[in-house]
Amino acid sequence: MTRVDFHSQVQDKINYSCRLIRKARVANCQILILSENADQADELDQALWRFSPVDFLPHVMLSDPLSAHTPIIITTDLNAPFPHHDLLINLSQRFPENFSQFNRVIEVVSQHEDDANSGRQRFRMYQQQSIKPSHIVASTS
Repeated sequence: MTRVDFHSQVQDKINYSCRLIRKARVANCQILILSENADQADELDQALWRFSPVDFLPHVMLSDPLSAHTPIIITTDLNAPFPHHDLLINLSQRFPENFSQFNRVIEVVSQHEDDANSGRQRFRMYQQQSIKPSHIVASTS
């Protein structure tokens, strides 16, 4: 069964996600990040390149020919076929209907009211799917 974790009250989704991605790569996870839109995907792409001078976080967009060989993939489309299904990080306000394809899902929810409300709705949707999501309040450090 898919493990689902909600990280809420996140101040900066991009920076927070970079930290999650680095931690997941240390654990040798392959990661798919669902972005809200192309602008957010581009912002995350750039942030991953400059996030840390000592960490290499190899990533590409899903449409890149190297996506099958790259451990971190960014997309805005959850309906496309994916080369791996280890960890999904959802930065969007959409419920990932195909979440059960993944071993683990991390929902990143910001402090913004519309995002928080969407997160609460997704939390209930997981519960309706017999999933018991955990809830983690993001640290500010």
